[in-house]
Amino acid sequence: MTGNSSTGNRPASRRTDGRTLVFAEEFDGPELDPGIWLPHYLPAWSSRSETAATYSISDSCLRLSIPVHQRRWLADSHAPLRVSGVQSGNGSGPVGGTAGQQPPYEGAVVHEAQPEFAGWTPSGGYLEMRMRATISPRSMFAWWMVGLEDIPARSGEICVAEIFGDTVTSQPSAAVGTGLHPFRDPDLLDDFVAQPLPIDVTQFHTYAVDWTPESVSFFVDDEFIRRCPDPPTYPMQMMLAVFDFPDRSNGQDDHLVPELIVDHLRGYV
Repeated sequence: MTGNSSTGNRPASRRTDGRTLVFAEEFDGPELDPGIWLPHYLPAWSSRSETAATYSISDSCLRLSIPVHQRRWLADSHAPLRVSGVQSGNGSGPVGGTAGQQPPYEGAVVHEAQPEFAGWTPSGGYLEMRMRATISPRSMFAWWMVGLEDIPARSGEICVAEIFGDTVTSQPSAAVGTGLHPFRDPDLLDDFVAQPLPIDVTQFHTYAVDWTPESVSFFVDDEFIRRCPDPPTYPMQMMLAVFDFPDRSNGQDDHLVPELIVDHLRGYV
């Protein structure tokens, strides 16, 4: 697995042969498409003003970052965390209720009601993202999919790639987390593994899933990683984010700016 730092060189996956392209986000416009993306991270538990992502679009790439001045997410009720993320769906119940996406802790209540929104929310197919990141031992980045929770049980997660900076080595290598999380879906089993792979995360790599009703298979740079049986079959929204954990600071890294750069996201059937 080798990195390619050129955004102009976008090799086609051999796994897309014979498939139909049904979604392509190339980030070629000057702004995020509001019909597809919400530039906030789980705003129901706080507010849109408090969960806004720091991002820009340049060179046909989405750039999510966490500058030094960015405030903590849920500072009064969550372990120290800063995050810049975008998601392709959103929604919640009324203020004071518990109906919302991915509640951050037991008993969390909605602070700002969110209207129902569904951008690109597939329920299967071959999905791939090309991305790279700059992270340290106190930060991470991830691409995962979650149910819209229009029905509470539709809350499962397919994690396509989750990489913590403290697993990155100079060999190079990094532990790439993939798998399923059930949350409140009684039909899913937890099946998640973080597997070391010989990749340099500062260079572009393509992370992908082949998602059918029977299984979901994970790939990095066209190479098969693992397979999970019995995945969710309901529509799921995209979640892309970079995270920083201030309580993991070594006292000399507060100036660092984690960044996730996404070249494209595509879906095939």
